[in-house]
Amino acid sequence: MRFKSALVQLRAGRDMDANFAAATQLIREAAGLGANFITTPEMTNILEPDRAQLKSLVRPESEDRSVSAFAALAKELGIWLNIGSLALKGDGDRLVNRSLLFSADGTLICRYDKLHLFDVDLPTGERLRESEAYAPGERIVNADLPWCRLGLTICYDVRFPALYRALGQAGAAVITVPSAFTVPTGEAHWHVLLRARAIENGCYVLAAAQGGLHESGRETYGHSLAVSPWGEIIAEAGIEPGIIVVEIDPEEAASARRRIPALSHDRPFSLSGSGA
Repeated sequence: MRFKSALVQLRAGRDMDANFAAATQLIREAAGLGANFITTPEMTNILEPDRAQLKSLVRPESEDRSVSAFAALAKELGIWLNIGSLALKGDGDRLVNRSLLFSADGTLICRYDKLHLFDVDLPTGERLRESEAYAPGERIVNADLPWCRLGLTICYDVRFPALYRALGQAGAAVITVPSAFTVPTGEAHWHVLLRARAIENGCYVLAAAQGGLHESGRETYGHSLAVSPWGEIIAEAGIEPGIIVVEIDPEEAASARRRIPALSHDRPFSLSGSGA
């Protein structure tokens, strides 16, 4: 049950219509190359650092025009489509950072809200506080594709191995990591973290990314990456918008887990102090 997957790399700006058009063009291009499953980056709809402006622009999922448009696009092209994430209005004052999976008939199969929020002061002087604008998710999400089981995560989640282990133990052969990594953290950690999550869980990791200098002045790392269940990089983008297409063989995940069955070797343990 091999299938083709495409990772769409974007450079989203402040104009949601322009972002949707750019994503749509690349999704169509990927489908034209035979991709059955296509995934896009975190913040596919907008990359706006001004929180007040962002909140004034985004809408609840039920009112967001891109949600229904992406559903229609998946149906038109006959593809499974993972919109890596959209900024949407949640309950109360905060937003949600939400990943959506559409089937080839345009049905919204599932949604995943980013669990781990990025609150950090960077060496560059940039101060990021996702929790000031976004509410965290509360559950992990697996979904069955026609070929295998898929696990959904978003960006900063990649630093929390327990999440990926739970998805792997629930049967995910492919895990998506749509991202908008900063350049300093991307240069230092992007490849290592993604390869580690693939190796630990014997699964494919598909990380579609934002890349380059955005109109807001923010710069993201790019380098959309596809990693095999054995930890090998099988495709990598640069920093420009575009697509990479890879063949996914779920049997490779099963084989990796047979060779190193670590997902079934968990043991309970306790933490002791430094004394005897």
